[in-house]
Amino acid sequence: FRPKRLEQIAERFGMDPAVALENVAYARAHNSEHQMELLKTAAAIMSQDRYSLMVVDSATALFRTDYTGRGELSERQMQMAQFLRQLTRLAEEFGIAIVITNQVVANPDGMSFAKDSTKPIGGNIIAHASTTRLRLRKGRGENRICTVYDSPTLPEADAQFAIGPNGVCDSTD
Repeated sequence: FRPKRLEQIAERFGMDPAVALENVAYARAHNSEHQMELLKTAAAIMSQDRYSLMVVDSATALFRTDYTGRGELSERQMQMAQFLRQLTRLAEEFGIAIVITNQVVANPDGMSFAKDSTKPIGGNIIAHASTTRLRLRKGRGENRICTVYDSPTLPEADAQFAIGPNGVCDSTD
């Protein structure tokens, strides 16, 4: 999280950057256990103030570092499932949208001629806990491509955009 970026985006929309930053609560987890504890802290904060969005950047990264190897795969998946269940509960209890980012890895099962030879980390646990999944990838220059990967309400489609000094903007040709 970079407050300076949020200030730039607030200015783009004619908002007071200080007021925009006052409406953001931010925490950094140091391990997967701390990540679970932060959900309890978030629930306490949301019971006092109104929030609309929670962003969990790289939801699986700490679980991957805390539980390594095939011997800990089952425990990792169970802990990740509990984390995702808690996120779902927060969304329902407080009426917030939750956006999680995730890592991808090369798919060793994938054919070398496949359009995309990556797969999301977390397997079916992430897939079943998510309503809509989007895949973001780099395009040319500052352009990015967002693909609707899986959604009960949206057809598979691509959208191009760019990320500039003032945040998300139209893609450049």
